[in-house]
Amino acid sequence: MSYALQEHSMSRITRRKFLGLSALALPAALGADSSAFETNTLRVTKLNHGPGPCRLVHFSDFHYRGDPDYAAEVVRTINELAPNLVCFTGDLVEEARFAPAAFEFIRQINVPVYGIPGNHDFQSGVLFSDFAVAFAATGGAWLPDRSAILPEHDLELVGFGPRSVHAFSAPQAARQVLLMHYPQMANGLGRRFDLILAGHSHGGQIRLPLVGAIILPKGVRPYEHGFYETPGGPLYVNAGIGTYRIPFRWNCRPELTLVTI
Repeated sequence: MSYALQEHSMSRITRRKFLGLSALALPAALGADSSAFETNTLRVTKLNHGPGPCRLVHFSDFHYRGDPDYAAEVVRTINELAPNLVCFTGDLVEEARFAPAAFEFIRQINVPVYGIPGNHDFQSGVLFSDFAVAFAATGGAWLPDRSAILPEHDLELVGFGPRSVHAFSAPQAARQVLLMHYPQMANGLGRRFDLILAGHSHGGQIRLPLVGAIILPKGVRPYEHGFYETPGGPLYVNAGIGTYRIPFRWNCRPELTLVTI
């Protein structure tokens, strides 16, 4: 396993065909009204995965492009949830010019933030040392190919990085939570974790009733959104808080996941 799945591709319909549907025409094509478009309407999903008392917020795929009002809303919502820690599973930025503002957004979170990179973080050219400084400023850490031990929760956060499964070491706490970007990789970890948190899919961004996501990037199927049992352990795929390529969402609100473990 490695970060080889970095090229996004559309499935079920081609990207060219999908992009041919304008933001104005799509509601009619889907038989829906404009209220179903919820691009910046945050939701909080609660996942109870044990008796607690550790509470963490999981978010992913911000793709920050200079939208400070939305970023402020995300920060405010996370802080109001009052978690013990926050986990981020990749794609903070697409372009290096947005990184300083995105890092300031991370620093405004009131509890330790632990994170790993997504494919766009690699492609942005931003130094991982800059990510590390921003995440460390919260009391957390940037964790590709590393882990963080939280003794007060008897919990180990394991970060998936370029070395992938080759960087895994023996468990160092009673429970291990794996942070990774590509959900599909849960099938080939070679060991089980108590919980896996992933992103990358954006939940499809456009979800049809009874059908689900009509487009997904590589590295996702069959884990497009929500909770799954996998060979690597229980997996939650967050729908992300930003968008990619298609600058809107339909029937797929941006998501923060509040996990009790």
